[in-house]
Amino acid sequence: MPNYDKHPCITVPDADNACVAGWAAIGRRLRDAVAARGLRATVVAVECYPGVNEAAVTDALAAELAASLIIRAADALRPEAEINDLCAPFLGGDDPVFGFLCGLELPEFFDAAKLAHLRTIPIQTHTSAARCLNKEGGHSCPPFHDPRGTGMSLLLIPSHEAASDLLESDTDSQAVDGVVLIVGVGATLVCEPDILVYADLARWEIQQRQRRREISNLGVDNAELPPGLKYKRAFFIDWRVADRWKQPLLRRADFFLDTHHAATPKLADGAAVRRGFTTAVSRPFRVVPFFDPGVWGGQWMKEVCDLDRTAPNYAWCFDCVPEENSILLNIGGHHFELPAIDLVFDQPQELLGEHVHARFGAEFPIRFDFLDTMGGGNLSFQVHPLTAYIRENFGMPYTQDESYYMLDAGPDATVYLGLKEGVDPDAMLRDLEIAQAGGAPFPDATYVNRWPAKKHDHFLIPAGTVHCSGSDAMVLEISATPYIFTFKMWDWGRLGLDGKPRPIHLQHGAANIQWERTTPWTHDHLVNRIEGLGGGDGWREERTGLHESEFIETRRHWFTKTVPHDTCGTVHVLNLVEGEQAIIESPGGAFEPFVVHYAETFIVPAAVGPYTIRPHGPACGSECATLLAYVRA
Repeated sequence: MPNYDKHPCITVPDADNACVAGWAAIGRRLRDAVAARGLRATVVAVECYPGVNEAAVTDALAAELAASLIIRAADALRPEAEINDLCAPFLGGDDPVFGFLCGLELPEFFDAAKLAHLRTIPIQTHTSAARCLNKEGGHSCPPFHDPRGTGMSLLLIPSHEAASDLLESDTDSQAVDGVVLIVGVGATLVCEPDILVYADLARWEIQQRQRRREISNLGVDNAELPPGLKYKRAFFIDWRVADRWKQPLLRRADFFLDTHHAATPKLADGAAVRRGFTTAVSRPFRVVPFFDPGVWGGQWMKEVCDLDRTAPNYAWCFDCVPEENSILLNIGGHHFELPAIDLVFDQPQELLGEHVHARFGAEFPIRFDFLDTMGGGNLSFQVHPLTAYIRENFGMPYTQDESYYMLDAGPDATVYLGLKEGVDPDAMLRDLEIAQAGGAPFPDATYVNRWPAKKHDHFLIPAGTVHCSGSDAMVLEISATPYIFTFKMWDWGRLGLDGKPRPIHLQHGAANIQWERTTPWTHDHLVNRIEGLGGGDGWREERTGLHESEFIETRRHWFTKTVPHDTCGTVHVLNLVEGEQAIIESPGGAFEPFVVHYAETFIVPAAVGPYTIRPHGPACGSECATLLAYVRA
């Protein structure tokens, strides 16, 4: 049984006093940091990722620090209409799902008309003389921090009323002393602070807040917008902008602030967090999985993953999607939560390896997730875009090739994959249009192959191949990371969980279907292409895919004894697809032994090099199996 109730955690060395919990303790830690600076006025900037509750952070810290001046970065954003105009080219018009990945930079969201005076606000130095908030020379902060080299130099007007009085005065006697608190997305646009706090948030938690209508998108007030539209805007705009701004800040933040759970905020020393990142890439680790219901969701994960039995179903589990998942660092006994993508940003070469990093940059290109239709329904009939199409239409440099590995299957499980011989494209598209318009249901048996599926089968799905999992299946989906680029062409006439029709993209789908991928080709190239590769004492290795056009290689190892592995300088992603437990060990003792349970996904960073896997605990003496994915050289 997987320990999904016990979230995987990475223990940070030498971190006994490096994390505190609760606003009172956070205030004490920051007051100590302020006192250590020895300044008459100390600028504390809390840079926030979009979705952080900036008002709650501002109110709590202003009280704990007895701030003399409060500046809210959001007050200097451009008017909402201008921001909407700025974002419109990347939102795909009325399309409810797809836009175009933007190249915008955070300074573009701020209003140049509001910038004249802020840096002239005088604050006290060690002596009676005053310095401006961000003026070059003397005891001043460094000039405007422009980590992406945009050439823009923006200043923000403070919302605190006292600031306007200071701006009208030329006397040092009016200068601010004490704590100047700057909070929000873009806080470091104001000035280079004396103390930098980064308040981060995982995208999965952002989605929950979007669904609860608690938050808006960057620079606009749209909390009541349907969650899907807020997610679309965040995916194509907010997260791209915020990630570009965040990356250099991760390497120099004095503190990190975790507000995933509002009742228990936590503050960790920046050096400890970065030690946690360094520790993570020296050993196997897991990200924190999350589970979500769906219209086709099943019941398998409820039992096997020990989830809420009262939930109607669970359709998805994102078990290795660093862009969405979080990681937990054990910092001095506190579980500190951060987006897993921060690890990719901070340690890309050590995590990914040289050739993967050179090809994909600071992105994690492999995705593992679960699709549960056991006791549920068919997935939507769909196709993924070809590489040229996704690049030209959505700005994504690589596409969503994938595969279905059958973690489990009922007696009637099937996978829809590839077209039948002699299909008339015009007739098939016409029947799809009729079905979508409310006419006769799509006659899938006329056009699409249905392959019987059993446990441990592997179906390969290169982009352009029509497919979907049928009911009564438990799929471990292994794919490239651009995970929202699915063109649904038929959804079996059902409504979404919100009671509305799910979005259909028949035109996109028609432009990408590879019509020559019919029954013989599909059978020969995509169904159970399993090839024995030899083995050793108590283990054997097989190649299970993927297709030649895909960049991911998958290997399955069956074992009753120890299996030798080596990352060979590239990141490995594995799942224990058979057996109750296994243990991952370093032949040279470079990391502590790491135990995984059935159906758990784990990452072995490129920097690990040699490692071994063997049965463990109740699994000792029985045959286990792992499925391994890595990027082909």
